[in-house]
Amino acid sequence: MDGDGLRTFVAVHRAGGFSQAAERLLRSQPAISRRIALLEQELGASLFDRAAGGAALSQAGQVLLPYAERALAAIEDARGAVSALATEDAGPVSLVVVGTLAGDRLTSALARFRRDHPRVDLTLRTATSAEVSALVRGGEAHVGLRYHHDPSPDLDARLVTMEPLVVVCASGHPLAGRSVATLADLRAERWLAFPDSGGRPEIAATHIFALFLTRGMGDTAWTAIDSLTAQKRLAAAGFGLGLMPRSDVDEELASGQLGVIAVGDLDAAQPVVAVVRRNGFLSRAARTLLEDLSGGPRGPAA
Repeated sequence: MDGDGLRTFVAVHRAGGFSQAAERLLRSQPAISRRIALLEQELGASLFDRAAGGAALSQAGQVLLPYAERALAAIEDARGAVSALATEDAGPVSLVVVGTLAGDRLTSALARFRRDHPRVDLTLRTATSAEVSALVRGGEAHVGLRYHHDPSPDLDARLVTMEPLVVVCASGHPLAGRSVATLADLRAERWLAFPDSGGRPEIAATHIFALFLTRGMGDTAWTAIDSLTAQKRLAAAGFGLGLMPRSDVDEELASGQLGVIAVGDLDAAQPVVAVVRRNGFLSRAARTLLEDLSGGPRGPAA
């Protein structure tokens, strides 16, 4: 069992199929199939249940997955540790974040980091919260920023900030700048929200839907919009209300494009946490980035 076989196995799982994994790995689909067949032959078990258009982990594949992710992460640790002997404040550092967190606060922090550490090759990618954890756990990213704590024993988490949630509307909405007693007072409004993509939806969106359910508003009319930027533009144009992190709408509020409706019984905030692999290797540059993002060295999130 070698790193290439495990890497191919994990790629097929994350891509959802052999053809999709071939595209990601820049290899042919037959080559991917042969590599998985060799691994299955070595283990004496089928790792995937094949179906039209995709592949899902078999029971054996589900057992293998966490071990494969740890093995691949250990390989990356070894490479990083050896590289760090020669380049203490240089080399690659990869960061994966939930897309909606890429606001002014994050971009300013990353700009400072790049300015102060010009020899570090910093790369950035976006993903859902669940995908952030998976990429960090598998060693494909050194540091992740996601919503809500991940209880995985393979990860350590630091609380970065609590993002207050506010109800936003068009600046010309009759309730803009005014207050209502309860969230239920806005039941008749149409709302904008991220779609329920099925499988592993963004946990922040799930949290928002849960807030409405606990207030007996499960039948609220929603318009599914898969982009925060689009949600803000549509809200500004009067197409609906949104429950959004305050920091994500500061610019639109300052320019008068959006307004806020104060809600008496709404005291909601979403924790933003930085995640790294527990006991995994972090270069000095990666540790510095983690401390910059989390406001300095702190203990794990509760």
